[in-house]
Amino acid sequence: MVLHEMRPHRATPAHQTAGLAELVCSNSFRSDDWRANAVGLLHAELRLAGSLIMACADTHQVPAGGALAVDREQFSQAVTARLSTHPKIRIVREEVVDWPPQTWRAAIIASGPLTSPTLAEAIRQQTGEEALAFFDAIAPILHVDSINFDVAWRQSRYDKEGPGGDAAAYINCPLDRDQYAAFIQALRDGPKAEFREWEKDTPYFDGCLPIEVMAERGPETLRFGPMKPVGLTNPHQPTVKPYAVVQLRQDNALGTLFNMVGFQTKLKHAAQVEIFRTIPGLEGAQFARLGGLHRNTFIQSPKVLDGQLRLKRDPRLRFAGQITGVEGYVESAAMGLLAGRFAASELAGEDLSPPPPTTALGALLAHVTGGHLSDGKASFQPMNINYGLMPSLEGPRRSEDGRKLTPPERGRAKKLLMSERALQDAKAWLGLG
Repeated sequence: MVLHEMRPHRATPAHQTAGLAELVCSNSFRSDDWRANAVGLLHAELRLAGSLIMACADTHQVPAGGALAVDREQFSQAVTARLSTHPKIRIVREEVVDWPPQTWRAAIIASGPLTSPTLAEAIRQQTGEEALAFFDAIAPILHVDSINFDVAWRQSRYDKEGPGGDAAAYINCPLDRDQYAAFIQALRDGPKAEFREWEKDTPYFDGCLPIEVMAERGPETLRFGPMKPVGLTNPHQPTVKPYAVVQLRQDNALGTLFNMVGFQTKLKHAAQVEIFRTIPGLEGAQFARLGGLHRNTFIQSPKVLDGQLRLKRDPRLRFAGQITGVEGYVESAAMGLLAGRFAASELAGEDLSPPPPTTALGALLAHVTGGHLSDGKASFQPMNINYGLMPSLEGPRRSEDGRKLTPPERGRAKKLLMSERALQDAKAWLGLG
């Protein structure tokens, strides 16, 4: 098998290295709770399927509360090493600019989040569909030794332990009402990155909005989003409840770098430094990386792909990754795993059925290949894995001792039932009993 990778010969606005599987955020894998979180369930299914990505993530995880965060550099190096030394894989460092030639018996176009313009144009010409696009923003990273711990403190929300047993995986910076109001105003007034003319009508993905865009939606939006103060107690002022809290998450194994949680931004760099240093505890913050934007493209998968991710016009080709219309690294890896299994089975003369829609893998595949059309216009949009993509189950209304469950308790019980069903069905599909 030949793996074509354009970096380092052609760079992207978001990547900084030539490593394979380079992440822009240490917490790109998000929650690892398979019982009550759909992405945690997807983690579990990928582990069952022998995912290389999950194996490397588990090996190089760093503390992050209930999330699976990784040391990004070590993770990328591990994936690169595994693929570079595989006896049946040859890596070719060059950009693919044309449509795969007919001499290629089979190929997988695994692109995203930044498809090169030349390849995107070739895809557009061959599929007959205009590529859709949105902007995805990345958050700043700062040096931990520049944080003022006379103000900030370490604690995970509700003291929840992560995979490494750490219940203090986050650094918290508290704001009172006046500080929060001033911060929101600064976000609104700060100079933003200019869009090019052809980019101005591009929508954002709601799961990764720039912080200043959230601020424009209302003064309390951030306080009920990434800056919510719940589940935290400031040991410096234990009797005073913060009005809002900025959380920082560990970004590398050494614990020297921390990521500003939910602070994706399109503010200009000088404005980021000025505004973010008004946050209590970050007065002297030194930034290892400032935030920025990158453009993402995806195809109209429900119209152009079949149920095994093959291009209907040219079935020897499959698509995988974020270009198929899934959002997030884990979801993109899941599409890659499925495309690879489908292709390998086909080349071996076998017929591999899709995973059941009751599984997270099957639900994502159904979203990509089923899609939605309205009034003849495309309404297909990128999607993270969520329980809403899976067939529902009726959750219990009472506990085992007969007590009536509250709505949140019913919701958690329902998710657990759906997750247990998913893992059972995933094992059956994988032939694991």
